[in-house]
Amino acid sequence: MADAPLLEVNDLSLDYGRGKSLFRALDHVSLEIHRGECLGLVGESGSGKSTLGKAILGLAQSVGGEIVFDGREIQRLPPPMRRRLAKDLQVIFQDPYGSLSPAMTIGRILAEPLRVGGMRYEQAKTAVGEMLERVSLPREWIDRYPSEFSGGQRQRIAIARALIRQPRLIVCDEPVSALDVTTQSTIIDLLIELQRETGVAYLFISHDLAVVRRICHRVAVLFKGQIVEQGGGEKMTTNPDHPYSKRLLMASPVADPTEQARRREAWLQVRTGQA
Repeated sequence: MADAPLLEVNDLSLDYGRGKSLFRALDHVSLEIHRGECLGLVGESGSGKSTLGKAILGLAQSVGGEIVFDGREIQRLPPPMRRRLAKDLQVIFQDPYGSLSPAMTIGRILAEPLRVGGMRYEQAKTAVGEMLERVSLPREWIDRYPSEFSGGQRQRIAIARALIRQPRLIVCDEPVSALDVTTQSTIIDLLIELQRETGVAYLFISHDLAVVRRICHRVAVLFKGQIVEQGGGEKMTTNPDHPYSKRLLMASPVADPTEQARRREAWLQVRTGQA
């Protein structure tokens, strides 16, 4: 079906630890992402957001439920098939410096997945130069090292690496939270532009509803390992229904004093059980 979801997470549960230290990080989570869509996954630290991202990427194993990508259950694929799936499923991490090898030039960092995929050196070098320009970095910087770049520039390199094999879904795990507000804005604009150009889908993990509001078509709220509310981006970032979603909204800063006062009043109503 043309309108079938690209990714489906159905009744997914995941535990950490054993015995008395057993902790349920995800508890019967279900969501879907369509082609070309950005789904925001929001919640406080420890809510299970990054754990869900890891499960989708094959970095954490669930104890129940299924993850279906393009009509195929992917959790228990044999290793060779899982490696081939990496072309379609990529990730952008929170810390751009920690995710880039300091011993490699950015040219090598970006060319490596292409070379692993069988592309010849000259073709890979050309593709790397083109990708650098797409993320607004000069191709002449191809021989520089990650330490020579600012935080925002390093995140552009991480975005380029995620996109260079033309994936269909990118897990964006808090991709701008380590950046200053101005740089956050430029990186969000870049992600929006690249999505329009390529049709890639995003799972955008964040704790900041102000950031989510700018980029996400739909939003799912995760609380203590459970999805407590899902809906359109506009509603979920301005007038959600669940008390926890409202709490996240109240914690999101705004420049308008009138709106900030309204949020404080709404939060007091949540706390006193009047909302």
